Amino acid sequence: MIQTIKSSSFTTMSPSFSSRIQHGFPTSFHLQRRQRQISNKYKENKYFINFLPPVSISKGSFGRRSSGPYKPVREKKVQTPTFCAQSTNDEFILKDDHITTLQSSLWRNVDVFLRFCRLHSVIGNIIGILKVMIPMVLMNVYVGCLNQVTDLEIDKVNKPHFVLVTGEYTVGQAKAIAAALALMAFTMGILFNSPSLFAGLVAYFLVGTAYSVELPLLRWKKNPFLAAFVIISLLLSIASSSYIHSQTFVLGRPLVFTRPFAFILFLDILFGIVVALMKDIPDVDGDRAFGIQTFSIMHGKRKVFDFCISILLTVYGVGMLIGALSSSPLNKLVTVFGHGALGFLLWTRSQSLNLDDKSLVESFYMFTWKLLYVEYLLIHFLR
Repeated sequence: MIQTIKSSSFTTMSPSFSSRIQHGFPTSFHLQRRQRQISNKYKENKYFINFLPPVSISKGSFGRRSSGPYKPVREKKVQTPTFCAQSTNDEFILKDDHITTLQSSLWRNVDVFLRFCRLHSVIGNIIGILKVMIPMVLMNVYVGCLNQVTDLEIDKVNKPHFVLVTGEYTVGQAKAIAAALALMAFTMGILFNSPSLFAGLVAYFLVGTAYSVELPLLRWKKNPFLAAFVIISLLLSIASSSYIHSQTFVLGRPLVFTRPFAFILFLDILFGIVVALMKDIPDVDGDRAFGIQTFSIMHGKRKVFDFCISILLTVYGVGMLIGALSSSPLNKLVTVFGHGALGFLLWTRSQSLNLDDKSLVESFYMFTWKLLYVEYLLIHFLR
């Protein structure tokens, strides 16, 4: 296809154009647009165009002055190639190749926004953040994979939907994945040449491994106090090593214990206790069958659950108090209202929870992790 028919091509020409015959201009190139019909059926635009008789073109056309008297030439029928198909009654159908949909419009707006923001300038910042995130994430996943390998028999009772239990992965595949994740994490930690980051990876690896593996003096998950210590240590190692790495290695600043950093240490300790206690509530049957002592077995699910709720409400109360002491009205509003809303949501949901329903308890356990994630957002307003 060569060109598209446009309505402007059929506008009436100026009278002076036809009167200048002596200069060699065409004399009968008059087209009238009689009718135009636009139809959206089948996403096509239809044009109905009537042409006048064939065009006569003089020998000296397009502005070149003729050297002799004007001599008419034979008539030639001029046809304009178009991007359309012709049917009967001079009907031309133009295919609409640019159908606008909601999705295409959205992506076009996103593309315009990204080109406007010039995001190439923040690639360095993103890489700097990923340098500390990726190794810690890999090590975190390693600990989770290792725990599934060592808890395979217990998970057949407590978590029958896990991948190893269903047979989607073999134990050999799971061990290979866990080893590869740990190796990649340590390799990146060494290449980045950050002492604080590497120390955090080593601490995470040692504590997470001691929690799961069946070796003398290890398998700490059998002891409720050591299990709680492991969860707290894992949370603290992520927060402390990441903060120290960003302050000393990335920004080159002296290490200063700010109010947000102090609160996040306090937060991780209390949330670590809650996670360590609450994760065992739905697993009472399997843990009892395999001789693993937990606080839920020793003291009952209701007492442990109420204790966890009390700890979380204490966290939100302290957060509201620290936020109320802020000198910034915005920070004060966000922290006080945010912690109050989270505390109310926690209390409301906890009152209707049936501890005998394993699926509901597991859902509430995942809900506590979401509360921790929201807290990591609110921590930036505690100034």
